[in-house]
Amino acid sequence: MPDFPAATPRARVRVPLRFQDGYGVDAEMVTFHGLVDGREHLAIVLGDPAPGAAPLVRMHSECLTGDVFGSARCDCGPQLREAVERIADQGGVLLYLRQEGRGIGLYNKLDAYALQDQGLDTYEANTALGLPEDARDYTAAAQMLGALGVGELDLLSNNPDKAQQLRDLGIAVRHRVPTGVFTTAHNVRYLRAKVLTTQHTLPLADLTAG
Repeated sequence: MPDFPAATPRARVRVPLRFQDGYGVDAEMVTFHGLVDGREHLAIVLGDPAPGAAPLVRMHSECLTGDVFGSARCDCGPQLREAVERIADQGGVLLYLRQEGRGIGLYNKLDAYALQDQGLDTYEANTALGLPEDARDYTAAAQMLGALGVGELDLLSNNPDKAQQLRDLGIAVRHRVPTGVFTTAHNVRYLRAKVLTTQHTLPLADLTAG
């Protein structure tokens, strides 16, 4: 079994979530003691799984530009909005992970954007900065799931690496459920790079450069 310490819930609080398109749902937000990376990750518990059903879980990495400011350079904001409703309908957990820019941080992400404006794709830009293509580690996510009593789940993600990391950490990923496809004129190259470089399950034929 994976060797990492257990985390414990720190606080639970009910929060009514309201989105700009009018959708709303009540959620339980859970904080934790003992997360291995020391970051303030958050679990958002939504709905109730049907008897015998696995909870639907999304591990959503923080994206200030997309989640808060509605940046069209990525698909993070629409994925977050979609995930909340789908998880609330099925019952499960959204893990909001403080791993901005695939783990490289906000300033480095914006530096990478500048390099993308010069023609590099999202992964090439990280490499040009001397940074990993994807620096994310999901050990804290596995700790959070363990603290919530979730040992088996359906994972809402297009990213095969997320599912594999969770399995390696002892979490049973029953199914990987793809998200919607949220294209804009500004993020098509970004989405194509995800398919070609890290085998995200997105329909490549629909992601023409335009």
